[in-house]
Amino acid sequence: MFNLRNAFLLSFAVSVIACQPKKEVDNNASIWITTLDKKMLLKQAEVEQIKNVKPTHTITIDTTKTYQEMEGFGYTLTGGSAMLLHKMSDKVRASIIQELFGNKENNIGVSYLRVSIGASDLDENTWSYNDLASGETDESLEHFSLAYDTLYLVPVLKEILKVNPQLKIMGSPWSAPTWMKTNNDTRGGSLKEEYHQVYANYFVKYIEEMTSHGINIDAITIQNEPLHPGNNPSMLMLPEQQKEFIKNSLGPIFKENNMETKIVVYDHNADRPDYPISILDDHEAAKYVDGSAFHLYGGSIEALTEVHKKHPNKNLYFTEQWVGAPGNFSKEMEWHTENLIIGAPRNWCKTVLEWNLAADENQDPHTDRGGCDRCLGAITIQGDKITRNPAYYIIAQASKFITPGSVRVASSTANIIPNVAYKTSERIVTIILNKTEELQQISVKIGEKNTFVSLPAKSVGTLLVD
Repeated sequence: MFNLRNAFLLSFAVSVIACQPKKEVDNNASIWITTLDKKMLLKQAEVEQIKNVKPTHTITIDTTKTYQEMEGFGYTLTGGSAMLLHKMSDKVRASIIQELFGNKENNIGVSYLRVSIGASDLDENTWSYNDLASGETDESLEHFSLAYDTLYLVPVLKEILKVNPQLKIMGSPWSAPTWMKTNNDTRGGSLKEEYHQVYANYFVKYIEEMTSHGINIDAITIQNEPLHPGNNPSMLMLPEQQKEFIKNSLGPIFKENNMETKIVVYDHNADRPDYPISILDDHEAAKYVDGSAFHLYGGSIEALTEVHKKHPNKNLYFTEQWVGAPGNFSKEMEWHTENLIIGAPRNWCKTVLEWNLAADENQDPHTDRGGCDRCLGAITIQGDKITRNPAYYIIAQASKFITPGSVRVASSTANIIPNVAYKTSERIVTIILNKTEELQQISVKIGEKNTFVSLPAKSVGTLLVD
């Protein structure tokens, strides 16, 4: 009786094993996963060829349908971020710069940075390139000086460019010099109309001075958050004024000086697509404009497609989104991945940038009277100690694999498995978000090739298929 029972169990086990799906490693595919519980952080996993299994979801990729060419993923290198990096020991700073901007195995390949033109609210104090005593003016800009930027920002950028010479940089001002403004204050107020041309010349001098340091400014926005004059620094600039400034002052002086730097409008929330549209509707202004930039503190990411439909020949950029300290990793990773890493490119953006590369353990430095005191850096820097925060991994899931020049291609999507796909120079890259509480077996179909992915519950995966 005992032997018969053992024989039966052995026979049953063999039959169960025989019915299990056959698995082989797919040597032409790999996946890098971050789970929202942080058990896996940008960890490479094998992709197995699974037979006789019905997938729970299918993503169909059509590489013949192409959309925008990507320029990069990255952060804003605030003045405060640069200061903290600059104060690190040379060896540790070189190591983290290589990790962030390099393309080696343990690097994340950041390819785009935004910097402030003058101070942002994440500097240790407010300043411009032409600060004067009260009542003084300098319409010829004789006292223009990049001096403060040469303390931290310029040296750090030079080190970054040695690691990644192809890095693109966008400049954005938080405020004009106070003597050009209606309230003579770094916070709020508007640009005086009589200084439109002087301020346009200010942009030209900024670009030329940065070039003299070997730093090319690929694009500028006219004003960071032009409808939010509550930061320090900040400046209100309504769409009609921005349009007139570009049409009559900035555009012509850029043309006269053969400036190749792109002019990008708006640089604020998705709840006001009418702002950039109203500028682009003006033919004389639009001829100088490359595109529009957006944040997502208001509105929905789908609003950006409205701008694309109205002006399909103009580019779109996603330039800022913060993570509030102390940072809920699961919540931030899921929301930012769905809305920005996946959502922004699916709505035509050529860049995706998170706000502030670095802050210290107290979210310093920041200005008074409206500087952000809760902005969590992608990394926290405490002397030479580095902590990698949500925005580091949010960007890394894309920047490590989607190189500049990659082209977004068509991919089917569903609410619980959002995704976006690209054709790079080497492979097809698909970023997939599993929002469910269960492991999902996902079939990714690219032409005749069918790749099966086992994506853990609540996780982000970047699939590479050669």
